[in-house]
Amino acid sequence: MPAQPPGETPPRDGALPASAAHGAEDRTFSLYVHVPYCRVRCGYCDFNTYTAEELGPGASRADFRDGIRAELDLSVRVLERAAVPGRPVETVFFGGGTPTLLPAEVLAGVLDDIRARFDLAPGAEITTEANPDTLSPAYLAILAAAGFTRVSLGMQSAVPHVLATLDRTHDAARIPEVVAWVKDAGLDVSLDLIYGTPGESLADWETTVRAAVGCAPDHVSAYSLIVEPGTRMGMQVRRGELPMPDDDDLADKYELAESLLAPAGYAWYEVSNWARGPEHRCRHNLAYWRNADWWGYGAGAHSHIGGTRFWNAKHPRAWADRLRAGDSPAIGREVLDAPVRELERIMLAARIEHGLTIASLPAGARATVQEFVAEGLLERSAAEAGRWAPTLRGRLLADAMVRRLADHLG
Repeated sequence: MPAQPPGETPPRDGALPASAAHGAEDRTFSLYVHVPYCRVRCGYCDFNTYTAEELGPGASRADFRDGIRAELDLSVRVLERAAVPGRPVETVFFGGGTPTLLPAEVLAGVLDDIRARFDLAPGAEITTEANPDTLSPAYLAILAAAGFTRVSLGMQSAVPHVLATLDRTHDAARIPEVVAWVKDAGLDVSLDLIYGTPGESLADWETTVRAAVGCAPDHVSAYSLIVEPGTRMGMQVRRGELPMPDDDDLADKYELAESLLAPAGYAWYEVSNWARGPEHRCRHNLAYWRNADWWGYGAGAHSHIGGTRFWNAKHPRAWADRLRAGDSPAIGREVLDAPVRELERIMLAARIEHGLTIASLPAGARATVQEFVAEGLLERSAAEAGRWAPTLRGRLLADAMVRRLADHLG
């Protein structure tokens, strides 16, 4: 797993600087709950996860809700002391790991614990990630009754040899059945796909996208696989045991995804995300891309409140021990200065359709926008109306566009 980012040591009680409250009334507020447990640890995974059996008493699944409850109480105290105004929670996201390795009653109980401490906005989006082989109609019925609104299914691929390379344990043939269960429970469903797995052909990827479209989900995410050096897959690639696709292959797969998703009624709204109508966009991820406020609970979770970013101890035992001692589990933080906050605003918003207004950019960057239009990276009509709308080619070169804009931020 990657090391935590460098940063200053936060106060033991988790106190935030006074600047965290500035402008809070103009930002939405979201919560993230990190569930670190997995049935197996996939060879490509670089997330903060642990197989459920390797964690003993105090950090096990049986102790999870107590730990989250303690951190919820701490967050309420910290926000009140920092005079951050109370705001309704717009979105809650349970991620991991595999949240659905916990009993449905535990996830429902954590949501109840959140409601006991925070007001949920009317129509709040409540999502859990899930592996397909951890769900059943009865499980989903409990989530729906508890107030969950959305399930994000880790489909990854519809091709058995690709799933095997990723160490995924589910049967791709069961995805349509599981999607139907989610819909029958009255929940929105997103399918999360990965392209660029070593050994995946363009035909394999086409099979996956067509299978996803055939399930008629409400939302599709498609992310290029990033092989991190410290993972088992990273070592296999370094030893030459697995081939990595080149940038042209990845671009071809992205273009193929767009060519199949758009005619099926899925419109892109962020570089790697498509939804069947604005009402099905992932509002939680949009909060991240819009640099809103969120508090992250659980081992290794990251938070962002008013330009202060902080992160928890990574190991579940260390996280739980700090909470039991009455301390904040946060072990590092950084208070972002104005130039960094502006860079992050642009970097994140540039990934969203119409996420930037041209007028909000520095003068030099506005001139660069005209270059992007001439190069076919931004839609001309949108730019003339003052809106940022990358073309398909612009989406492929989104990071390079941000770097060019950053040259004008002083």
